Amino acid sequence: MRRWSAVAWHAWRSSLQLRIGAITMAVAGVVVVIVSVVLFNQISDQLLRVKRDAAVDQAQAGVSYAQSQVAGIVTGDAASVRSTLDRTVRELQSRNGEAGNFDTVLVYRAGDTPRPAASRPFLYSALPADLVDAVDDGTQVYRYALVPNGSQEQVPTLLIGAPVPIDGQGGEQVDLYYAFPLDQEQETLSLVRSTVVISGIALTLFVVGIGVLVTRLVVDPVRRAARGAQRLAEGRLEERLAVSGEDDLARLASSFNAMADSLQKQIVQLEGLSQLQQRFTSDVSHELRTPLTTVQMAAEVLHESRADFDPHVARSAELLYAEVNRFELLLSDLLEISRYDAGAAVLEAEPTDLGPLLHRVADGMSALAQRHGCRLEVATPARPVIADVDARRVQRVLRNLVGNAIEHGAGRPVEMTLAANRTAAAVTVRDHGIGLTSEAAQHVFDRFWRADPARVRTVGGSGLGLSISLEDARLHGGWLQVWGQPDQGAQFRLTVPLTAGTELTGSPLPLRPAVVRRPGGTR
Repeated sequence: MRRWSAVAWHAWRSSLQLRIGAITMAVAGVVVVIVSVVLFNQISDQLLRVKRDAAVDQAQAGVSYAQSQVAGIVTGDAASVRSTLDRTVRELQSRNGEAGNFDTVLVYRAGDTPRPAASRPFLYSALPADLVDAVDDGTQVYRYALVPNGSQEQVPTLLIGAPVPIDGQGGEQVDLYYAFPLDQEQETLSLVRSTVVISGIALTLFVVGIGVLVTRLVVDPVRRAARGAQRLAEGRLEERLAVSGEDDLARLASSFNAMADSLQKQIVQLEGLSQLQQRFTSDVSHELRTPLTTVQMAAEVLHESRADFDPHVARSAELLYAEVNRFELLLSDLLEISRYDAGAAVLEAEPTDLGPLLHRVADGMSALAQRHGCRLEVATPARPVIADVDARRVQRVLRNLVGNAIEHGAGRPVEMTLAANRTAAAVTVRDHGIGLTSEAAQHVFDRFWRADPARVRTVGGSGLGLSISLEDARLHGGWLQVWGQPDQGAQFRLTVPLTAGTELTGSPLPLRPAVVRRPGGTR
C-alpha cells in the first residue's frame, strides 16, 4: 500500500493533466450528484403528489357512495350488516378512478368490536395502528406503508382512511380505507433513478474528457517547452521549439526561441571572454615565471650580501627579497586558480590519517605563531580519522586557515579541532581576534577581497588563499564555511567525506563555537 501510495502521490505531483482531470471529475461528480438528487426528488414528489391527489379524490367519492349504501346499517341485524358491507365493498371495487388499482376495506364498529369487510383477506390487519386510531377519531388521513400483496410480498402502498357519516346513536361508526399499491410508481422511479445515474456518469465522463482534452492542448506545448528548457540547461544551446499558429502558445514558443537565441549569444560571448581571461592569466603567469626566477636569484644574492652594504641599501635588499618571494607566491596562486577556472584541476585522493596531517600543519606554522606571540592548540580524537583526500590540497587549505587565524588572532590562542562521524570528517580553525561582520563573512572567499583595505598584511599572502581553499574543498566534494562576530573571533570549518564521491549530509563539528567570549569578559 505504501508503494502504491507513493506511486500515486508522485503521479499526482508530476502530472498537471492528471490533477486537472481528477479535480474536474471530482467537481463534475459533485455537481452531477447534487443535480441528480434534486431532480430525482422533484420527480418523485411530483409523481407521488399526482397519485395522492387522485387517490384522495377517489376516496372522497367512495365515502359519499358508502354513506348512501350504509345509511340504515344501524337498524339491521348482523347478517344484514355483513351483507351491506360486502356489497358496498364490491361496488367500490368496481368504481375505477384515475389513481389506478386499489383495494378497499369497510369497517363497521359498534363499541370496541370492529366488523371489517375487505376486498383482500388480512388487509385490515395490515393497516398501521396510528392510521386506524386517527380515522376512529373522525379524521381523514393518509399514510405510506408497506402492505403485503396477494403473494405476501411487502409493497409500498398509499393508504387513505376516512370516516363514513351515519346516523348512529349507540356509538356505531363506519370507516372506509383505500389501499393504492405504488409498485408501478416504484418501477417508474427505479427507471428514472437508473436513467439519472447512467446520464450522470456519462455526463461526468464527458466533462472530464473535455477537460483532459483541453488540458492536453495546453499542457503538451508546455511540456515541449519544459523539455526544451531542460535540454537548453544541459548545454544544448541550439535547442528551439516549433512554432505553429498565432495563438498564445505560439507566442510562448516564439518567446522561448527568442530567449534561447539571446542566451546562446550571451553564453558564447561569456565563454569567449572567460577563455580569453583564463588564457591571459595563464600566459602572463608562465611568461613571468622565467624573468621572476632571474630576479629572485639576484635578490637572493643581494639578500645574502646585505651585511656588506650600507644600512639603507641593506634594508632595500631585504624588502626586495621579501616582495620577490611574495610575487612568486602570487604567480603560483594565479596558476593554481587558472587551473580551477579551466577545469583542469585533478584530485589525487588516497586514504590519509588526518590527525598527523594536522600536527604537521601546526609544526610548520609554529614559527609564524611565535612571531605573533600566539599559541597553537591541536585537538584530535584518540582513534585515527582516515579519509580519502588529496593530502597536499588539504594541507594547503589548513595552512591558509591557520595563517589567517594567526594574523587576525591578536596574539590569542588558535585552536585546531578534528572530529569525524560515519560519513564525514571536519576540521575547525578557531581564533579569538578581531572577528568578522556578517557582511565580511559573505565576501571572505572572494578573490583579492580584504575586510579592511587600510590594514597592512603581515603574513604576505597573495589574496587568493581562501579562494583556492574553497576550490580545494569543492574538489573534494566538501564544504568550507566560516562563522564570525566582531571582537568574538572567527571559526572556519572544513568538512570532507570519508569516502571520495560520497555526498555530504552534515558535519561532525558545529560551525558556531559552543562558547563565545563576551566583549570585555573572559572565556
